[in-house]
Amino acid sequence: MALAIEEEIQKQGLAGKVEVRKTGCHGFCERGPIIVIHPEEICYFQIEPKDVPEIISETIIGNKIIDRLLYTDPSTKEKIIRESEIPFYKYQERLVFGSNGNIDPKNIEDYLAIGGYAALSKALHHMSPVDVLEEIKKSNLRGRGGGGFPAGRKWEGSRNAPEPIKYVIVNADEGDPGAYMDRSLLEGNPHSILEGLTLGAFAIGSHEGYIYVRQEYPLAVENVNIAIKKAEEYGFLGKNILGSGFDFTVKVHQGAGAFVCGESTALMTSLEGRVGEPRPKYVRSNIKGLWEKPSVLNNVETWANVPLIINKGADWFTQFGTEKSKGTKIFSVVGKITNTGLVEVPMGMSLRDIIYKIGGGIPGGKKFKAVQTGGPSGGCIPEDLLDLPVGFDELTKAGSMMGSGGMIVLDESTCMVDVARYFIQFLTDESCGKCVPCREGLRQMLKLLTNITTGQGKEGDIELLEDLSETAKEAALCALGKSAPNPFLSTLRYFRDEYEAHIKHKRCPALSCKELVSFYIDPAKCQACMICGRKCPAGAIEGGKGKIHIVDQEKCTKCGTCFEVCPQKFSAVTKLSGEPVPAPIPEDKRVISRKS
Repeated sequence: MALAIEEEIQKQGLAGKVEVRKTGCHGFCERGPIIVIHPEEICYFQIEPKDVPEIISETIIGNKIIDRLLYTDPSTKEKIIRESEIPFYKYQERLVFGSNGNIDPKNIEDYLAIGGYAALSKALHHMSPVDVLEEIKKSNLRGRGGGGFPAGRKWEGSRNAPEPIKYVIVNADEGDPGAYMDRSLLEGNPHSILEGLTLGAFAIGSHEGYIYVRQEYPLAVENVNIAIKKAEEYGFLGKNILGSGFDFTVKVHQGAGAFVCGESTALMTSLEGRVGEPRPKYVRSNIKGLWEKPSVLNNVETWANVPLIINKGADWFTQFGTEKSKGTKIFSVVGKITNTGLVEVPMGMSLRDIIYKIGGGIPGGKKFKAVQTGGPSGGCIPEDLLDLPVGFDELTKAGSMMGSGGMIVLDESTCMVDVARYFIQFLTDESCGKCVPCREGLRQMLKLLTNITTGQGKEGDIELLEDLSETAKEAALCALGKSAPNPFLSTLRYFRDEYEAHIKHKRCPALSCKELVSFYIDPAKCQACMICGRKCPAGAIEGGKGKIHIVDQEKCTKCGTCFEVCPQKFSAVTKLSGEPVPAPIPEDKRVISRKS
């Protein structure tokens, strides 16, 4: 796309007059590719190469708007020209993520043009390490990676540790399903993370830093390596940074994709070249971490906040958020929602506003059921808590967590028992196996949940699941194991009736669990169009031209194809769960007079 734009600019004689900037993710991912034309801020979505000549000739040269490429508000049907006026962006507070849409991540001069490395210069020439530390403490910046531990307190522990060698580490091992906040920041604005990391190193007295990033993020790895090289060339990394006498180097380490390496001690073990397994925290890792040295580990988003705080001050930062959760948070909003993508909102915004004002609500006329936050170890929050303000403590009290910022929206067609089963299966597969409560406890939980969703659940299963959950919470080695039962516990807390329906009545209220669902063709609605018969992969549909179709329940694999392909105007195929399927219509009574 970028190449097509550059070639068309040359072709239409605009070389040197129009600047093309290839930026990182803008957040509105499902509407990409996106073009924003400045200074008017004209925003075009879902651009194709064939649209480029018209954009250059009509908008850039002719100053005309191309209506079909604009965003259409689904509720008002209004065409919106400017990016900042689109509801998805309008209700955000893009302090950290906003620069992604303005700079070329491979060009350090773009970062400098928006004030990049000014915070580092300010700290090295006008502040002491203690001043930097105190500013972070005053801001009450809490770690955005999951635990929400105050960054300033963590840094202070390492600074005060007697060991002369200390490390600072970026945790970019983002393994939550549906989450890509860290990846997008690293890809779109790597210098902000490097600057934050260098400020942290200066504050605690570290001279060596690491960026631990997933191998599955090749563009992030490429861009951050380019950024390190450019920062060294410009004197922002390496020996005697900006003539201050402070030395600091950064290395990139690619992880092998183990989910458990997102846990701090497992990440450090992996960095040391060993199997990525957690270890007991008899002493916190900010005192004894990487190679037994004091180590400050924060995630990508946390480090990206640091330059803003040092540049603008803690008082500026604390004007955003709640009493105990300051600043903004980037969320990956996905699932059964109209607008999917990355959103940055001030702490304290309600779940309702995120889902409906920014996310555009639930598509297809379906009802909201729950939102799952905090990644696989998080929990599900029901509709009656939609006005809950988003904050570390508020989400924890509701039985979920902030986590790294994953937010999966679920609608009425979602089975909450199956949601718990899915996340427990993910965590079972990703367990490192080092401790029994996690390794064996999760395996048994998965077995019980699978039985429940397949109609084999029995009385006492819920109580056994609760016992296993309590054991894992109390006895698992690391935070991932301790929080692993959350998907089950939160869904049980708010949707216990669904568990009981599955166990007592062998019924899935959401009509989702395959083994508990049957498909039936309503003879009063069937038009004998034969579409379902042609599409059924199991050949389970009986009936021909002019004959009412029936589903052979013995042949049916419950794939749902007939339900999906039946024309909406007929809606002859229905789902049944826990209800007897009506007896098939005799052959001699299946002929219909309706036109086939």
